[in-house]
Amino acid sequence: MLSMSDIKLGKVLSINNDPYQVVFTQHIKVARGGAVLKTKLKNLISASTLEKTFSGSDTVEEADLQRKQANFLYNQDDDFFFMDNADFEQFQFSSDTVGSSASYLSEGQTVDVLIFNNQPVAIALPPKVTLEVTSAPDGVKGNSSGAATKAITLETGLQIRTPMFIKTGDKIKINTETGEYVERI
Repeated sequence: MLSMSDIKLGKVLSINNDPYQVVFTQHIKVARGGAVLKTKLKNLISASTLEKTFSGSDTVEEADLQRKQANFLYNQDDDFFFMDNADFEQFQFSSDTVGSSASYLSEGQTVDVLIFNNQPVAIALPPKVTLEVTSAPDGVKGNSSGAATKAITLETGLQIRTPMFIKTGDKIKINTETGEYVERI
């Protein structure tokens, strides 16, 4: 059982025998009242959202999920295809299920497929992924003060801000939780 302090972004909770992933949390402390945690939860099966508030004494059960490593194969229209690394079983997810994770998926990328009641329900990205820079403007020396950054485009179409020394063709690591540049490889 998870208490209010154990509920964090990305955790998967079991509510009414359905898996819900925590997508937003806000801890609120009112003057004389007890602290509460406001959350937004996404149902991993139906993709519906639920807003739930937890107080200090509330507990909730963590969903019983299995994880299988799979490689991203390709996307076609609004569907994303993955293959299990162990038994070569293929999984298909809609763009609604994959969501913003699609910006970090490149061909051959390894992800975890979350399985609930023998049914694949979602994917989980590694904390950091390596992507290639497809477009980076030249940095102009002298037109900045402090830590200068520029907007670049990655192979998946994702646009982020990086230091000025990043060039087209470089491979860089991106933090998938924050969407920020980590390092050049």
